Amino acid sequence: MNNNNRKNFFNKNIFRSLGKLPVQIFMIFVAVFWLIPALGLFFQSLRTGPDIGQSGWWTVFKEVNSLTLESYIRLLQEPGMLTAFINTFKITIPTTLFVVLLGATTGYALAWISFKGREKIFLVIVGLMIVPTQMAFIPVARLLNLFGLFGSITGVIMFHITFGLPFAVFLLRNFFVGIPKEILESAYVDGAGHFTIFTRIILPLAMPAIASLTILQFLWVWNDMLIALIFADPTQAPLTTAIFRQMRNFSSNVDVIAPGAFLQLLVPLIIFFAFQRYFVQGMLGGAVKN
Repeated sequence: MNNNNRKNFFNKNIFRSLGKLPVQIFMIFVAVFWLIPALGLFFQSLRTGPDIGQSGWWTVFKEVNSLTLESYIRLLQEPGMLTAFINTFKITIPTTLFVVLLGATTGYALAWISFKGREKIFLVIVGLMIVPTQMAFIPVARLLNLFGLFGSITGVIMFHITFGLPFAVFLLRNFFVGIPKEILESAYVDGAGHFTIFTRIILPLAMPAIASLTILQFLWVWNDMLIALIFADPTQAPLTTAIFRQMRNFSSNVDVIAPGAFLQLLVPLIIFFAFQRYFVQGMLGGAVKN
């Protein structure tokens, strides 16, 4: 490469980098702006009750020595808080697993197994996505009460599974349809059945979509308060309702509410940042394939 070519190559790289610089600066600004509430909640959770009432969280940079874990200790000693935190996992994990498993198997059947009424069933499932959950509160409550499940963790899980499945089937079915048909036909020729194709071909290829669905479903259930507030007893309720009851019973109990809210926020943040690459890939794949 002669000097002129090197100079042109160097200039092109500079202009290319400068062209991306405004976008990068804007994205950094958005990321920092988005993280400010989380950072504020974190610092607030490390302050005592009197400090919280006297000044804002940003003053911690002048009073670093005032930070303490006392609020978290009080939180764990608060009746029902630790149980509520465990109940959140008991509700979220089974719900996510069942929704992803049933959504994947149903999506595969609607995408690659020919049977009568397949398209009509899919249209019905898509239609169920727009049904408000509020419409089902009374009939589902009566049904759960009939089987003795009202107020239990099992009842909350069943409600979340029911209303989480339509979107799961829609997302995964659209992704499965986009998989090249030649791959499945080659497997059929080699004697593979539906179970083998599903477990050894479809699932590995659909991991981005499955990961994105897992993240979405986990976040929806983890952050839910309305369903748990209606269908779960206080002893079976997750952390969201426990924090809500703290606010209702003790309006000045911010030093307990702040660490509870941060714990509620921390787990979804970890899950999202750990799998964000799969999340983006899966959402784009499910959006463009039909």
